[in-house]
Amino acid sequence: MKKFINAVDNLLGESLDGFAAAHADLVVLGAERKFVRRRELNGKKVALVSGGGSGHEPLHAGFVGHGMLDAACPGQVFTSPTPDQIVEAAQAVAGDAGVLFIVKNYAGDRMNFEMAAEIAEGRTATIVTDDDVAVEKSTYSIGRRGVAGTLIVEKIVGAAAEKGADLKTCVALGERVNARTRSMGVALTSCTVPAAGTPTFTLGADEMEMGVGIHGEPGRRRVKLAEADAIASEMTTAIADDLAAPAGSEALLLVNGFGGTPTIELYLMYNAARRMLEQRGLRIARSLVGSYVTSLDMAGCSLTVSLLDAETSALWDAPVRTAALKW
Repeated sequence: MKKFINAVDNLLGESLDGFAAAHADLVVLGAERKFVRRRELNGKKVALVSGGGSGHEPLHAGFVGHGMLDAACPGQVFTSPTPDQIVEAAQAVAGDAGVLFIVKNYAGDRMNFEMAAEIAEGRTATIVTDDDVAVEKSTYSIGRRGVAGTLIVEKIVGAAAEKGADLKTCVALGERVNARTRSMGVALTSCTVPAAGTPTFTLGADEMEMGVGIHGEPGRRRVKLAEADAIASEMTTAIADDLAAPAGSEALLLVNGFGGTPTIELYLMYNAARRMLEQRGLRIARSLVGSYVTSLDMAGCSLTVSLLDAETSALWDAPVRTAALKW
């Protein structure tokens, strides 16, 4: 295992120190590194809090700032944050409008955020993201997994909260965006969890995992490596069939790298996916390409399609200033 590490046990803490120092104009690190919060708080708006296991950077800490999250709780690598982390984050950013938890659909995340919601003082509500069409159930989740579509929910709901939407409105909006968002991933290599020191799974030189999860959990099936167009075709077909959107629908296309995929390949996949989705009658009105919801050093990518309307398009376009997204 070759990684830039001093000691495995200190990896997360030292990384968080570096993140907070590099983006000190945007974020503040909470006590005992339990959470990252935006530097400039707005006590009049709904506060958005998310989090999950580390190893998916820039999700979630990279999306803390104006127009997105107010706080993010980093668990250990691929491990849910603890309830006390979540409660302290909520208390640090909560105002009169309440706190909205955005939670990916994994058993540990859901359990710990539910416990935190019961403990936390003040008004809270929860949105669960479950955009992965690859499998209905896995060892790691209750039903469909929450993956890169979580970023889209955080951005759109974050913009609405910034504009003054109340807690009930933010919940309804987040649930609507999640219901209109689908994702699917493919892995060309495994990731290597530092504490384990060896790849999570093994792929042959001519194999890939179709429908892989962001922790390296199995997908639909293991298949022979194919050309990019064939890979994009299977993924866009699964997504479009599940969305069943009317012809002419406007959509956002996110091509997300898993951490070990060169940008040149991500744009190639975007070109293929966009072409295929447009052939199916979708109009790609917004785009995002890059490594935003990663799986450590895994080579691979995911495609996410989110149907848009006038309101969600405007909220997607709204100003955002975080470490990972700025416009």
